[in-house]
Amino acid sequence: MTFRATSRHPALILDDVRGAQKMLSGVARVTALEGSRHLTELVGAPVHLKCENLQRTGSFKLRGAYVRISGLTPVERAAGVVAASAGNHAQGVALASSLLGVRSTVFMPVGAPLPKVAATQEYGAEVRLHGQVVDETLAAAQEYAERTGAVFIHPFDHPDIIAGQGTVGLEILEQCPEVRTIVVGLGGGGLAAGIAVAVKALRPDIRIVGVQAEGAAAYPPSLAAGHPVSLDNPVTMADGIKVGRPGDVPFAVIEELVDEVRTVTENELSSALLLCLERAKLVVEPAGASPVAALLSDPKAFRGPVVAVLSGGNVDPLLMQRVLRHGMSAAGRYLSLRLRLTDRPGALATLLAALTVADANVLDIGHVRTDPRLGLTEVEVDLHLETKGPRHCEEVEAALRAEGYRVIG
Repeated sequence: MTFRATSRHPALILDDVRGAQKMLSGVARVTALEGSRHLTELVGAPVHLKCENLQRTGSFKLRGAYVRISGLTPVERAAGVVAASAGNHAQGVALASSLLGVRSTVFMPVGAPLPKVAATQEYGAEVRLHGQVVDETLAAAQEYAERTGAVFIHPFDHPDIIAGQGTVGLEILEQCPEVRTIVVGLGGGGLAAGIAVAVKALRPDIRIVGVQAEGAAAYPPSLAAGHPVSLDNPVTMADGIKVGRPGDVPFAVIEELVDEVRTVTENELSSALLLCLERAKLVVEPAGASPVAALLSDPKAFRGPVVAVLSGGNVDPLLMQRVLRHGMSAAGRYLSLRLRLTDRPGALATLLAALTVADANVLDIGHVRTDPRLGLTEVEVDLHLETKGPRHCEEVEAALRAEGYRVIG
């Protein structure tokens, strides 16, 4: 699904981003730009991956956090900073604060993945777990700021944050001057807005496409209304772009400068994550894979050369396991079947031999004899198989039927 922006004057200028780039020299990495042969073949034009998943702390968030905290007065620095985040922004603020000698407190949801909590602590922040959802955590951080005088570091709704994130756009232009389209994940809007400010000032011909998860897409109704609109209950596996309301500052930029906003499904996100891992050998979180998901969903809609920004790689191992299973299922790499066999010695072994000939890998098998729906001489078998794709699924099922097996589900 596609949405177009309307018009409003942007809040930042190119000089802000250039100043941020100088400030970040020696702090943030100039991340690699890697070509993708598979995506290039799909799109019909060169596709490159901007690997912010390989940035320090595992995402682009360090850029904005460092610029924002660098701009604090000595009095503000002495008071310390506070932030709220489920992961990437937390780590960015923690490291930036440590590098600048500023005390940081980070509020995280009670259910935040332990690796992200541990990493934030290791970067030097005091972590406080509060609330079940990020909105509750955010409220706690803001209350702490009011009570203690600490400076609240917003994850996206501040010009300094956007200027820092915009340095990604300057790097893209330096690394791929022939780029025609930049595709970037869109949550609160800080990264997309920063890239748009930098790129459109220098190359207004470049098309910038923002990508949101279908279940957490606040920008389409906001752009239609002409102002930020809140979602009641955003739902997506892509927690990095799971934002219920666009930021006021990035919204003004995106409304003016971003050419298009697309949405992607959970199936498309998981398939994109799997592709990044298998084809590009890159660990990318679901939010970071959203631009790849957009390319997979409608490859001919993008004028090349294309740069897809992989915004982060901080994915919890348990979530990665679930998402990979989901991605393999969405790609037709899993097949679930239910068969009825005659209950006699060797029947199951014969079935497994037929699956071996069909080149299907058995992941799980259930063997039921006691269901009242079964006849006295019947047994029901549930099979979960790993296959090579949708066509192979059809071939496996056809091979079983040809051997006389009755597939009932």
